[in-house]
Formats: sequence, structure tokens, C-alpha cells
Amino acid sequence: MFSFQRIEPEPGQESVWDYPRPPRLESSSKKIQVVFNEITIAESQSTYRVLETSHPPVYYIPPEDIQMEYLFKTERQSYCEWKGIANYYTITVGDRTEANAAWFYPQPTLNFEPIKNYVAFYPSRMDACFVDGEKVKSQPGDFYGGWITRDIVGPFKGGAGTWGW
Repeated sequence: MFSFQRIEPEPGQESVWDYPRPPRLESSSKKIQVVFNEITIAESQSTYRVLETSHPPVYYIPPEDIQMEYLFKTERQSYCEWKGIANYYTITVGDRTEANAAWFYPQPTLNFEPIKNYVAFYPSRMDACFVDGEKVKSQPGDFYGGWITRDIVGPFKGGAGTWGW
């Protein structure tokens, strides 16, 4: 049996334990930036975020706001019961490469159709990711790819001992 202590959100904060399951998709006008090897490879204020119980938000960025010349589709796929089959990109900028560091849904389920071909990045694999100028922390582990900012409280699923939550 796993146990945890929910962190009570302060004014202006969100608890991931108040997010729904199945997850909810919502548009966001916050400024999102992704930096890799000193290049801002993505910058947008027209993103979506996915909110799911116990997980920090994952931001999905429209391809037109990404320097797609740095992203290379791989053979990797994964399955989400809510969103469908994800495909992955390897990112190469200059002499640095991160394999399978971003993902997208080419044919998402009906509820997630708005994020078709939008790209999500693992913040742990980038040099920096920002939400409205705040550098995010990565969700523990490397499965979910959530973005933690000061206005999001947990605890968060993903780290050691949390898979049974």
C-alpha cells in the first residue's frame, strides 16, 4: 500500500490531485519556450496543456511555433489509453542529440483531436523549458514528461515508489 500527503494549494496554485481522470485538455496562452543546445527550438502562446490526476501539466506546442528542422521522427511509439498512439522525435541541434525527447499524436482520440501533431517535450531532456519566463522542473522519472512550476503542487506521480498511487 502506497501513501502520500497531498500538498494543500495556496492561493494562485493548483494541486495535481484536483486534476481529473480521465485527463482534461485545455488551451493555454502562457508563453512556452523550449531551449536545447543554446537554441530556442520552440516558442508559443497558443498551446494546450493536458491535466491529469497526480501529474503536472504537459504542454503541447503547435508545429508552426517549433523549429521543426531540429526534430527527426523515430520509429518509437507508445500508447495512451486517453490520447491514442504517440510517435516520437529525436532532437539534434549542432553536435548534440537527444533521442526520443519529444512526442506527438498524429491521430489522437476524438477528445484530444485539438492536439493532433502538436509536440510535447520532456523538460528533463532539454537544457531549459519555460512557462511565462519561469524555468520548469521536470516531473520525477522519465515517463510522463510533466512541467512543474511554482503554481503547481503535488506530490507528483513518477518517482520511485509512486507507481501504485
